[in-house]
Amino acid sequence: MTNAAYLTPEGLKNIEAELEDLKKHRRPEAIGRLEAAKALGDLSENAEYHEAKDELSFVAGRIRELEDTLNNMVMIEETKKGDTVEVGSTIKVESNGKEKTYQIVGSSEADPAGGRISNESPLGAAFLGKKKGDLVPVETPGGTSEYTILDVK
Repeated sequence: MTNAAYLTPEGLKNIEAELEDLKKHRRPEAIGRLEAAKALGDLSENAEYHEAKDELSFVAGRIRELEDTLNNMVMIEETKKGDTVEVGSTIKVESNGKEKTYQIVGSSEADPAGGRISNESPLGAAFLGKKKGDLVPVETPGGTSEYTILDVK
């Protein structure tokens, strides 16, 4: 991973907790299942063996992914009210008479349904660098939508 992984303090804690769980619990469990399945004999037709092997492979890949994120992380600092929109900002916007609140976060913490949008998403990227009062056009599959930034925190 060559891009920076933007993380909030909460996101960092979540990644560290998941990594610890993978290393201390899920990987040893998968190894144990793999060893038990090997003891059953004929590996070519041993579904338990293949499932355990796949699980171990998934766990190892996820560990590498999380370690990569931690090695390339940039901590999101608190921003000051009224500043330019940046990663970590919480913004209130209006579009078509509806107000919405979004927090701009790194892609690993994005949860659009929860109001946390990635800085890499079309919407998040369009807001970056803008200020309170700016009209922001955003290209979507359904056409261009316009958002007015009402507040930046």
